[in-house]
Amino acid sequence: MGRVIRACRKGRGSIFKSHTKHRKGAVSLRSLDYAERNGYIKGVVKEIIHDPGRGAPLAVIAFRNPYNYKIDKELVACAEGMHTGQFIYCGKKAQLAVGNVLPLSELPEGTTVCNLEHRVGNGGTIARASGDYCTIMTQDLDNGVTRVKLPSGARKTISNACRAMVGLVAGGGRIDKPMLKAGTAHHKYKAKRNSWPRVRGVCMNPVEHPFGGGNHQHIGKPSTVRGDKAHGRKVGLIAARRTGRLRGGKATAALAEKAKEKK
Repeated sequence: MGRVIRACRKGRGSIFKSHTKHRKGAVSLRSLDYAERNGYIKGVVKEIIHDPGRGAPLAVIAFRNPYNYKIDKELVACAEGMHTGQFIYCGKKAQLAVGNVLPLSELPEGTTVCNLEHRVGNGGTIARASGDYCTIMTQDLDNGVTRVKLPSGARKTISNACRAMVGLVAGGGRIDKPMLKAGTAHHKYKAKRNSWPRVRGVCMNPVEHPFGGGNHQHIGKPSTVRGDKAHGRKVGLIAARRTGRLRGGKATAALAEKAKEKK
């Protein structure tokens, strides 16, 4: 039996735990209540803040509590174009404007949205990274569902009672700027978790990795591996449906899809 490999050690936490000490808190839309289901509620953007380890800025939105004499503050991934002092309206009867939160049933086809819920009232889980957005593809009001195009390009059918914020997440174009030096990557991942630098398996010894050893740095066996392999061997392309680059008709279809997305 060799050493416990990196992929196995990552499961237990220890040095691989995410760095959450300076994070600002959970990011979510406000709890779904009577005001949002039947009318709207007004909030104001108090400040826009940086959250360590997150590319998108966060907006602190203050709402008056409809049941008690107090102010509720919500942390939401900021939509591009939002500013401090802006009024944010959440609810079925809110206007179609950037930053407002509406159920999908009230949004026309082709609308760009972010902070999208995939279950009614779960606070928004889809399209929250910087520059991400979903597009409303089709509305089926008879069955109460909406078909949405996700940031990955996949299509998903969800309940049209799910809420979303109008617009796209701020901070887009972040990855267009090159890192340039190792120090930049060091500080980036210091705020996230211990996942950099990443040592290649082929440059390890056989005791440390299934791809290690040999007189040259080579894998020496297929890099694809079954999904039910033992954990000390489960490295490489796990349960891969296909490998290699797209060729022939598939490549043409992929290029056509990319061109369509750009339009």
